[in-house]
Amino acid sequence: LAIIDKRREKAGISEVMHVIGEVSGQECILIDDMVDSAGTICNAASALMAHGASSVRAFASHGVFSGSAVDRITKSPLTEMVVTDSIAATELTLACRKIKYLPVAPLIGEAMLRISEERSVSSLFDAIPVGG
Repeated sequence: LAIIDKRREKAGISEVMHVIGEVSGQECILIDDMVDSAGTICNAASALMAHGASSVRAFASHGVFSGSAVDRITKSPLTEMVVTDSIAATELTLACRKIKYLPVAPLIGEAMLRISEERSVSSLFDAIPVGG
């Protein structure tokens, strides 16, 4: 486990300050709730690589990808950026080979069905295979 310590001097601008933990030679995974401008996630990936990571992948719930986010991701050391399709893909994001989308509708549909049938929703997450 490693932590990226960041500071946000003003809205929309973040700077990675420290990598806390040993990442040298490791395949790193960044997890975030949302990627908007992609500045923070790309800075974090660069910081991990500078500390010797062998690769960096990023996963986020929502991919906003505003402004020059796609260009930042393309030029970043990220191997891939995986998001759900909770926000519709654009032609630009679909053209980026690093950005991958996972469908969220089947999971939401199953959760709704289980709620209506008064079955466990939390057990949905017990069946998710690692890496898939």
